[in-house]
Amino acid sequence: MEIIIKPDYDAVCAEAATIILRAWKKKNNLVLGLATGKTPLGLYEKLIAIHKNGEIDFSTVITFGLDEYLGLEETNPQSFAFYLDRHLYRHINIRPENIHRLSGRPSDIDEHCRAYERKIRSVGGIDIQILGLGRNGHIGFNEPGSSLTSRTRLKSLTQETVKANASLFEDEKDVPRFCLTMGIGTILESRLILLLASGEDKADIVARAAEGPVTAFVPASALQLHPQAKFILDEEAASRLALKDYYRWTQENKERLSSFTRKE
Repeated sequence: MEIIIKPDYDAVCAEAATIILRAWKKKNNLVLGLATGKTPLGLYEKLIAIHKNGEIDFSTVITFGLDEYLGLEETNPQSFAFYLDRHLYRHINIRPENIHRLSGRPSDIDEHCRAYERKIRSVGGIDIQILGLGRNGHIGFNEPGSSLTSRTRLKSLTQETVKANASLFEDEKDVPRFCLTMGIGTILESRLILLLASGEDKADIVARAAEGPVTAFVPASALQLHPQAKFILDEEAASRLALKDYYRWTQENKERLSSFTRKE
């Protein structure tokens, strides 16, 4: 796991966008796992700008939504399908057949989740998974207590998550209590994971996820087990990391690696 500390939210989003662009240049049929919520919005704005500048062509990119509220149609403004359409898809040239979503109204929940896993495998797996971080440590909708080997499935939301999402609905009673989400095990199979976090309100959970014990009570802590997980943080979100000075020093000296050549 790598910790990358940037001065502010804009720089966090720019770093993530640069990583994605660099990966696309190496593999045009990049497979992206996409999160929703407030945190990825700036990243999606950066990707749209890069596309409009002609630097990236999304026509060969494949995407998978990370999660979805159970009970909401794709056309519902509060659904995550609608969110991704509004904040990303309608602004880029991605092909509709390359957009994969969890349905909020599946006829058979278990089979729908199994089919989603099969679809991910059929395209060779997810190359880059984008994640936000819930205040209770959830990634996707894998709430505290989720199995670290879990697969795409139905989950019940915690009261904390319901309250956190209430501002997006007219009334808290309208917030769905259930969702479908990629599992932690599914997420960990991604080749590269980019977790973005910003703001002082995320500082405590960032420290627990990055430097605390790996535990189901902090689902994001499972990312410590991933060889290519990157926490991209602004100064406020990184403020309670015990080793933040070391992470900064590592960043500053990373460019020196290019001066080394491998001896055959």
